[in-house]
Amino acid sequence: MLRLRVKEVAQQKKVSMNKLSQRSEVSYNIIRDIFNNPFRTINTDTLNRIAKALDVPVTDLIEDVPEEGSQQ
Repeated sequence: MLRLRVKEVAQQKKVSMNKLSQRSEVSYNIIRDIFNNPFRTINTDTLNRIAKALDVPVTDLIEDVPEEGSQQ
């Protein structure tokens, strides 16, 4: 299961939700939803825009986490 790390990366870079929305040209509501729900589904264009606005590779914005209740 993929988890978005947008909130953590933005905080590390001291970029607010509003500033990230402006830089990435992604609506504030979508940015807020991503911050509040890191398991939210987003399209690759949105992810690319956010990565570019934060000046990081897309791979820094996602992590693979085990699904709750899955057997390892």
